[in-house]
Amino acid sequence: MFFDTWKDILRIAVMALTIYPALIFILRISGKRTLSKMNMFDLVVTVALGSTVATILLTPALSFWEGITALFSLIFLQYAVAWLQVRSNKFTAIVKGEPQLLFFNGVYLESALKAERVKADEVRQAVRTSGSASMEDVEAVVLETDGSISVIKKNDQKGKKTALEDVNGMDKFQ
Repeated sequence: MFFDTWKDILRIAVMALTIYPALIFILRISGKRTLSKMNMFDLVVTVALGSTVATILLTPALSFWEGITALFSLIFLQYAVAWLQVRSNKFTAIVKGEPQLLFFNGVYLESALKAERVKADEVRQAVRTSGSASMEDVEAVVLETDGSISVIKKNDQKGKKTALEDVNGMDKFQ
């Protein structure tokens, strides 16, 4: 239970010493976007990479080259999806969600809160975390595509282009 053989321990150590530099190399050539948290798809790929590395390290039946192939395949697919997202709005709509407006100018959007399974107290927590003490200081609260919550404070720059233009639910307020 606590120890089988030194051979197993040595295999894990050797695999870690070889997989880790290979992983770093593959991630460096694939670019920064590979491990970004820009949307839920990126998060899933990041978790899958971690799971793959763990499987490579702990599965004796898996060879080094099989593991490298699995890592390279995931990273290549992530690169391909990101490449397609930049070039096709239709593809982006399939892979990426839309940011969702949860609160706007003093009003909680109850249907959006229910649909996204977010409670009003979680919105207030995000507002406090942003440094605001009052909901009156907040213009909007948005649930982003990566699951984070953004708080947009009120300002007096009317007529300027807004960061809220692509947020689901803003069309009701324009």
